[in-house]
Amino acid sequence: MECAGTIRALGDGVRDRQVGDKVMVLALSGLWQEVVNVPANQTFPMPEGMSFEEAAALLVNYITAYMILFDFGNLRPNQSVLIHMAAGGVGTAAIQLCKTVENVTIFGTASASKHDFLKESGVAHPIDYRTMDYAEEIRKISPKGVDIVMDPLGGSDTSKAFNLLKPMGKLINYGVANLITGQKKSFMAMAKTWWNQFSITALQLLNQNKAVCGYNLGYLDEEVELLGGVVAELVNLYTQGKIKPKVDSVWPFDQVADAMRQMQEKKNIGKVILVPEAPKEESKKAEN
Repeated sequence: MECAGTIRALGDGVRDRQVGDKVMVLALSGLWQEVVNVPANQTFPMPEGMSFEEAAALLVNYITAYMILFDFGNLRPNQSVLIHMAAGGVGTAAIQLCKTVENVTIFGTASASKHDFLKESGVAHPIDYRTMDYAEEIRKISPKGVDIVMDPLGGSDTSKAFNLLKPMGKLINYGVANLITGQKKSFMAMAKTWWNQFSITALQLLNQNKAVCGYNLGYLDEEVELLGGVVAELVNLYTQGKIKPKVDSVWPFDQVADAMRQMQEKKNIGKVILVPEAPKEESKKAEN
């Protein structure tokens, strides 16, 4: 859905871009190649000093995190947020964005090996989801729960997230990662997750004083003005030094399987990036 590069040519009628401009691109598909053809309104100028790797790591993760936290979540000072998969691309973006608001308490789930990174990044309470019940751990620290839950998991975890909300809390679901487990898709695991998917009626919400939202960036591709405004806010935060995309690793196109495995096995901290050719340092090592 995203890439970064230099404009080589312009279509008829394009006036606000120039050949040679460095841009970030947001599109639904077709970006895993050296040359792409996209509408001008799906490109965004890269800010001064940003690398192509950072630019390729910005749009999807940071737009998602920003709109969840601020548009749906209405994040304010002195609130608390639970970020699942906190060391991933959206997770690291959300942590940085939370830190732009005063005195926000961040709970983050991730494997134990990533906890030092999370603490350094600003997560007050890292929780190892593999060995602990994160809901119980949060209740020990904050008996009333949290104000916002970012839920990319789905299934029974969405129910747990709803029950963790304080009054006037917001649950934003933006994925169903629980549908995929391990190396392969398990039909039984998918069926179980689907069966346990969270469901609530409007009448039940009325008495709970909580909000449930769904977010899918892929269905906002025609909302040019809306997305443009969010990107402008993100670029401003970047130029102020308040956010900086976390790049886990960079892989050439011919190693895409290894890059995907890095994410599937949950080894990454931040964004995994694909480039047409191997980075120069790796090429030199291979030659030696």
